[in-house]
Amino acid sequence: MTNEIPRDEPVFQISVVARMVGLHQQTIRSYERIGLVQPARSGGNTRLFSFRDVERLRQVVRLVNDLGVNLAGVEVILRLSNRVEELQAELAKHRHDLDAARAALARHGITLPSGRSEAASSAGPDHDNNPSAGRDGRAVGGGNDR
Repeated sequence: MTNEIPRDEPVFQISVVARMVGLHQQTIRSYERIGLVQPARSGGNTRLFSFRDVERLRQVVRLVNDLGVNLAGVEVILRLSNRVEELQAELAKHRHDLDAARAALARHGITLPSGRSEAASSAGPDHDNNPSAGRDGRAVGGGNDR
């Protein structure tokens, strides 16, 4: 058995989190008010933060202090980052399901193409025969760029 605390378990009070991320407690409360972090609450209504909350606050600090992003931008970046993570997890699940289906078919002697390279080479534009096409397939130069 491991003594590791799960990343989502709320264990830190706001005073500890403030020291961990280098923010004033009131700043953390304001970030909570605008929805950048959502700590759990204890029975006595004390804010309790998880490791994930601390990581999120550190990301907010980096975006604001190091990159100069305003809080509205931080909110958009965090929302999009969460969506990317969700989509990556969904893609991993679909790839796992596809691998399982391929294995089941292989047990019956049926094989399917396994890589994207076959699909990409047959579906993509013919770059070699189009000298005006760039790497992404769009025309390069020669146009009126006004």
